[in-house]
Amino acid sequence: MTLATLAFMADLDYPRARNDPKFSIPSIIAIIAAIWGIFAGGGMALVLAIVAIIAGILGVLLALLPRVRGGIVSVFSIGAGVLGIILAIFKIIIPG
Repeated sequence: MTLATLAFMADLDYPRARNDPKFSIPSIIAIIAAIWGIFAGGGMALVLAIVAIIAGILGVLLALLPRVRGGIVSVFSIGAGVLGIILAIFKIIIPG
């Protein structure tokens, strides 16, 4: 038997679990809070924008791990959270 045959047989004997990269929970929370905050009322929009920024920062930090995705989503959420804060301030100052 050759070494390649032994390696192939070893793979057949020991199935490996798939470790596909997954989105982190903070990145999912960040994008939901950012989108929801843009359409919410003044005070709630401000709270959701702050949640989006905090969860986005956590998502970026977790995306540095090799098996975690969501870095771009988290960065987008941080930007949307900043936009949400600006919109929330306008909604509070100018109701309607």
